[in-house]
Amino acid sequence: MTDLKNQWLFVKRPDPQADSSCFRLVETALEPLVDGHIRVRLHYLSVDPYMRGRLDDVRSYAPPQPLGQVMEGGGVGEVVESRHPKFKVGDKVLGYFGWQTIADSDGRGVRRVDDSIVRLPAYLGAVGMPGVTAWYGINKVIEPREGETIVVSAASGAVGSVAGQLAKAKGCRVIGIAGGPDKCRMVTEGYSFDDCIDYRAPDFAEQLRAATPDRIDGLFENVGGRILDQSLSRMNALGRIAVCGLISGYSGESIPINNFRSILINRLKVQGFIISEQPGIWAEALAELAEGVATQRIRYHESIAEGIESTPEAFFGLLSGRNIGKQIVRVIRDGNI
Repeated sequence: MTDLKNQWLFVKRPDPQADSSCFRLVETALEPLVDGHIRVRLHYLSVDPYMRGRLDDVRSYAPPQPLGQVMEGGGVGEVVESRHPKFKVGDKVLGYFGWQTIADSDGRGVRRVDDSIVRLPAYLGAVGMPGVTAWYGINKVIEPREGETIVVSAASGAVGSVAGQLAKAKGCRVIGIAGGPDKCRMVTEGYSFDDCIDYRAPDFAEQLRAATPDRIDGLFENVGGRILDQSLSRMNALGRIAVCGLISGYSGESIPINNFRSILINRLKVQGFIISEQPGIWAEALAELAEGVATQRIRYHESIAEGIESTPEAFFGLLSGRNIGKQIVRVIRDGNI
């Protein structure tokens, strides 16, 4: 095994846009593993929209990413050395290991995963944090009933695609919103949504009205901005909105909402949520998601960037919508790290 690891450090806050100068790739020597720790060789890294908010030094639900440290994020890999009683060499594990090729951990927040049932990278997507986020927003916030109309923004993404499939399984009419004909085709043909609307279309508002003749009972919101605004204008009385993300404003853009009065007029339930604050539902959600993926009742797609050096570009591509499905980075390429 190599005596070195590669790490992406976060070295500069966005000013105001995030770009490659915010990160620096370094090569670091491995130190001897200490008692009570494991050493993990990462196979796949996760990049997610929430990471953009952590780059800014502002108050939020999580502290800002510290400067000069390894960029934080989830990953899956294999234990290659262990001095921890609960883990052995060869275990496949999931944890917040950061953007690096090899990580040491004291085991807190790390769990073993079974890649004989579900492919290893799926634990970063449909059977991981994005899937659990979708599960919670649908089942605990929107609580859809058979025959209702559910709209999901960013429907081709890792969270939205699972959210729509979960709502569809409950007998709902599910409408996706995505960017471009290829993504909309993936949403309807790949994930079996009833319809998908391209938010870039000049007649987006008219298409949304046509696709929701009975208006909207539940909205799974990932984007915000004008997409949320138009959806608010189509809500039914006593509708429910799960606010999962507001990616349209992650780089500082304003998010005008002109139809805010719909919340009062229609007595809407609007609930934002952070999935890390819901530990009690993870076991149930993960069991259902794993069974759904294993039986192919839940389908998913991955955009895979190759090599640790590609991580920032994959992240920026995610923020600009270049990915389809879950964006991950394959750390191991051609047998090397």
